[in-house]
Amino acid sequence: MDEAERLARRQRRREARGRRIDDTIPSPCVQICQVNSASTHCIGCLRTLDEIRDWPIMTAEEKLAVLDALAQRRSASAGAEEP
Repeated sequence: MDEAERLARRQRRREARGRRIDDTIPSPCVQICQVNSASTHCIGCLRTLDEIRDWPIMTAEEKLAVLDALAQRRSASAGAEEP
């Protein structure tokens, strides 16, 4: 992640403090919290550290986009496990 992206994320978090937290989309967390160093995804929910950190301040649309990405990651990892 480059410096510009970091600054943009930081600004987004600051702006999010003033808006209502969306709780309509439940977290995909399954309480197995360990990051795979090779893929940088949590082995339980397959989110990245940024997605985990930002989840509480994401909009419903952003959360749905993450959930779609998680479905794709699951499919990709299932395909990789097949012989």
